[in-house]
Amino acid sequence: MVDYYKNKLGEIPSFLYKYLEVPSLVRLKKVGYFCGMDYASKDVYNFSELITRYDHSLTVALITWKYTNSREATLAALFHDIATPCFSHVIDYMNKDYETQESTEEYTEIILRSDIILKKYLLEDKIDINDIIDFKKYNIVDNDRPRLCADRLDGLILTGIGWTKSVGKNEIDILLESLTLCTDEKGNNELGFNNKEAALLALNISDEIDSYCHSYEDNFMMELLANITSLAISEGLIRYEELYVMNEEQLFSLLIDNASLELLGLLHMFRGVKKDQINKIEINNIKKRELNPLVLNKRIKKEIN
Repeated sequence: MVDYYKNKLGEIPSFLYKYLEVPSLVRLKKVGYFCGMDYASKDVYNFSELITRYDHSLTVALITWKYTNSREATLAALFHDIATPCFSHVIDYMNKDYETQESTEEYTEIILRSDIILKKYLLEDKIDINDIIDFKKYNIVDNDRPRLCADRLDGLILTGIGWTKSVGKNEIDILLESLTLCTDEKGNNELGFNNKEAALLALNISDEIDSYCHSYEDNFMMELLANITSLAISEGLIRYEELYVMNEEQLFSLLIDNASLELLGLLHMFRGVKKDQINKIEINNIKKRELNPLVLNKRIKKEIN
């Protein structure tokens, strides 16, 4: 289904091809979109297919290109998740950043400036690296909630495909064919929809994803993997910084081959726990995935400032 989605977004612009092989980006081919849960108990998670941060980076870039035709904005979109560590938002849990889940973004500039091949390509194309480091300056790429942006829309579609399984070809067609460039309350460009039905579909998908992310099972598993990672660091198996250069396949192999008895016990639980074994514990103050998209320059819900 992800391939169908990619094809619906159109051809990859020719200038982008070489950037798809940049080492720091290629690492994301083995960093899953679902926070390391591809390795978790299949009784808790049963994803429809493997979706990676690389997939997400490419599709966000393609959406951005379609609505900006800007190389700088498109590259900012392509590299917006470059600082995603192994296990993604699990590390935000480990850092106690439950609400914003942005604690790992500080490494974005460090990683991009350290990639020699990326800097070579940018120099060839006369693109200032500063124009791709701060992806948040492009409203189409990233925008404050509850506004829509390429990153947020792509998250709805990929999560709907892989996890909640509420997004198929029909939903992809409706969302992409209805997507348009709107103007927000302050006169800024913002992605939105040209009809109410598509906007309501996006809201329904978002609400369902929110219920999954706020479930006892997901909270338990995220906290469990955060504890596993924290213990591995405290035992000296890995350094925190290595989470940003390793991929998840390498990290899981390292943990299994070198784990202490305590760590092995946690890994066994992570990989084999059943849903009915998970206690209904109090859920932390997890990020609320609010959405209020524009429909032809008007909010589907009450207007926001």
